[in-house]
Amino acid sequence: MDNINSSTTAASPIQGRCVTLIIPPSPFLLDERVFVSLGVLRVAGALENHGVNVGLLDLSGVGNYLDALRAHLATHQPEWIGMTATTPQLPSAVQLAKLIREASPGLRIVLGGPHVTLTYSALKIERTKLGVMDGRAAKAAAVLESVFDVMVSGDGEFAALTLFNDDCPRLIDADDNKGPLFMSDAQYEALPGPSRHLVDLSSYKYDIEGFPATSLIAQLGCPFHCGFCGGRNSKSLRLIRTRSVASIIDEIRGLHEKYGYTGFMFYDDELNVSKSLVALMNALYDLQRDLGVEFRLRGFIKSELFTDEQAEAMKKAGFRWLLCGFEGANPRILQNIDKIATVDDNTRAVEIAKKHGLKIKALMSVGHPGESERSILDVRDWLIDMRVDDFDCTVITTYPGTPYYDLAVRNPDYSNVWTYTHKKTGDKLHAYELDYTVTPDYYKGDPNGGYKAYVFTDYLSSEQIVALRDQVESEVRAKLSIPFYPGKPALRYEHSMGQGLPGSLYRESGFIQRLVDT
Repeated sequence: MDNINSSTTAASPIQGRCVTLIIPPSPFLLDERVFVSLGVLRVAGALENHGVNVGLLDLSGVGNYLDALRAHLATHQPEWIGMTATTPQLPSAVQLAKLIREASPGLRIVLGGPHVTLTYSALKIERTKLGVMDGRAAKAAAVLESVFDVMVSGDGEFAALTLFNDDCPRLIDADDNKGPLFMSDAQYEALPGPSRHLVDLSSYKYDIEGFPATSLIAQLGCPFHCGFCGGRNSKSLRLIRTRSVASIIDEIRGLHEKYGYTGFMFYDDELNVSKSLVALMNALYDLQRDLGVEFRLRGFIKSELFTDEQAEAMKKAGFRWLLCGFEGANPRILQNIDKIATVDDNTRAVEIAKKHGLKIKALMSVGHPGESERSILDVRDWLIDMRVDDFDCTVITTYPGTPYYDLAVRNPDYSNVWTYTHKKTGDKLHAYELDYTVTPDYYKGDPNGGYKAYVFTDYLSSEQIVALRDQVESEVRAKLSIPFYPGKPALRYEHSMGQGLPGSLYRESGFIQRLVDT
């Protein structure tokens, strides 16, 4: 693996090769052009570092995305095409793969990203812990293998380089922390950051209190084990990888100086898991003084870890909004989630935030093991009592890679239903079996009555869970006068005879770093 850690300065053997990376659309989101997909841009950065010519097809928010792909395939001949996909993006990724098969039958199609990682993580649990060889995860993996040529599970930065090898396997397992493709802290620090020049950042619209904003990730991984959360059994998503305060500050300085951003959304799972949080906040304050500007910042915290010292430093650094996955407001439900945080912890976190002038967006969810009418209405009552500044209440889905999925067993009393039982309380969650390649509407839905649920409990049907979620949404927003912000309509790719893709969709890099049809 010596070539993995080399760069273009050392005459990489894959220098000059050509690939196309694709960001599939996310039609389940209310607005797709908010935050760019940073994971695939980090893979692009690793490839560029070895002299590979990378083209990126950004289909976020593009309604007729298949037309855009057709135009690309008519004018470009990459060696392979790589896609990233979350589980809700999988239906779009499958449609893209089918079109590639029709238009360019010999082209290799690679799928990486969260869904692949979660599926093969679930497969490991299924075979090692449950002793099941042909279970749900095995079927989900077989579906992927029937559509795509190569799957990349886990870190993509080094795995992408092995795709040029003649003996490249169908599954590249970079989710093994003892393997050569798993990034260490030092490698995470040393590798180039996301290749943001490959996307049209100006087409992504987001601001924090009027400050034009973009997103970044300071550290990877979340060590907690919430039952609904994907990647709790995946090494690449569970183990924290950090980089220095100086590295993070350099990235933010570069984003400001190159693009003019003064707002930054930290997409770390939990910012205050890091022991260097206060040092980072102090460095951010110093950076603003050095640049002569003021920042506005937003990010996630873990409630039981939140302190007055952290809140004070975050406010001084420019934070005005914090997001926290409180999820529930009933002690039994929090226990069933394995949340660790208690209702008292959550209440205290809101109080600390308000004390320091920080606004809180409460991230809540319903449909957990043992969920009842009372436990869902507890969410409503707590949100109102806390007078949160904003909130999001979703119906959970049992994704591959979540404990709710990985540890569920087939229910003998229902057809196509799998049941998770909490090991301590015995409370159950029942989930219908889904084909994730064709069902995109389970993810988040439209808060104005468009939710669907594919889970139920011993106390509530799927329909009752949705009805109660809708009740929470309407009553809390009415009581606290919190508006709902609708999304934007999809963009449309307009094809003109003799022209390639517009620059907002496709950019090339490598030695020429040219923009096609700006």
